[in-house]
Amino acid sequence: MKQKLFSKDFTLVIIGQIISLFGNAAIRFALPLYLLNQTGSSALYGVVTACAFLPAVLLSPVGGIVADRVNKRNIMVALDFFTAFLVFSFSMLMGGKNLVLLLTVTLMLLYGIAGAYQPAVSASIPALVVQEQLMAANSVINMIGSLAALLGPVLGGILYSAYGLEVVLAVCTVCFLFSAVMEIFIRIPFVKQEKGGRLWKIVGKDFGESFRFIRHGKPVIGKAVLLACGINLFMSSLINVGMPYLITEVFALEAEWANRLYGFAQGALAAGGLAGGIGAGVFAKKLSMQKAGNLLVISALCLLPAGGALLLCSSGMINYLVMTACCFLIMVCSTIFSVQVMSFVQAGTPPELIGKVIALMLSVSMCANPLGSVLYGVLFEVCTGCEYIVVFFAGIVSFIIALRARQIFKNGE
Repeated sequence: MKQKLFSKDFTLVIIGQIISLFGNAAIRFALPLYLLNQTGSSALYGVVTACAFLPAVLLSPVGGIVADRVNKRNIMVALDFFTAFLVFSFSMLMGGKNLVLLLTVTLMLLYGIAGAYQPAVSASIPALVVQEQLMAANSVINMIGSLAALLGPVLGGILYSAYGLEVVLAVCTVCFLFSAVMEIFIRIPFVKQEKGGRLWKIVGKDFGESFRFIRHGKPVIGKAVLLACGINLFMSSLINVGMPYLITEVFALEAEWANRLYGFAQGALAAGGLAGGIGAGVFAKKLSMQKAGNLLVISALCLLPAGGALLLCSSGMINYLVMTACCFLIMVCSTIFSVQVMSFVQAGTPPELIGKVIALMLSVSMCANPLGSVLYGVLFEVCTGCEYIVVFFAGIVSFIIALRARQIFKNGE
């Protein structure tokens, strides 16, 4: 008898993800935008964003080790409760003088929590579904993340523009509390592993095992991770820093509408992720890793029309529409690519290594995000009035990296 995909526990994971990720998307949208509105500096925005990414890079491997040694449900519950406490604490302290420091620390903790949370979710999927359903399950998880990211920035932008940051913080606190309570009722199969000595010895041993597997057991994974670093450095970082800066500070848009339009643009990114997740699920049997690199090539080429619009057109609304459409297509392609790679890794990794390997992949691929945030924050400051140069630079370099990725996946190196 074929096991159904939407079992009770998998369904609870999905619902918990919707609620928790909605709050996460809204709060990570509102806090940086609040900073940008207060300062108007892309350089400061880039530095703060870079600082926010660092804990995610550092805590993802730790999250993977914990995910393989602790009940994954308990990890989700504890982190959601802590996030609710963190957001509530920020709302109580935001009236103080040192806003930039407080906001930076809060974002660092939020990204660090996300870095520890995601490996637990990804590692739980093989325990909840059979191997033949991994692609479908991963596409559902991606669609949920995209749906939450779609609703979070759009509703967050509306609430932020209409009522201010305080209301956004209150709504997000409730989301995290509700998600934590619901996740208590999830049952995820768990086999306790041997402790193997002191903490640092365990960490070193687990890191060594996951690194050796990526380096020698599945070398194509290691190469894919390095290429992902390049894509994150030159493409993802451009979108993370460039989109809010261009929409709120460069395009000729009224301040109130600029914030809302940025929320809609974030929603378009999430809609692209949702469309990509649906596409990965519908065409799961037709997708092959040998052709996965083509998706990155298409993504890189999508940056060129955005740069062309900035160069040739002075209309803020036209530039906004072109950029939003291009980023939507980028998200469609990159999401399908992510689902393929994640399913490939889950299917080919021993159960006792899944959490650590996924966490190591996420951590290494995210290493480029802080550097990219600083890079584009400075570049946009230097190229004031000629922002199209920055977009063309990102597109060309990303295209070169994507061509290399296509060759690696095609040859299965």
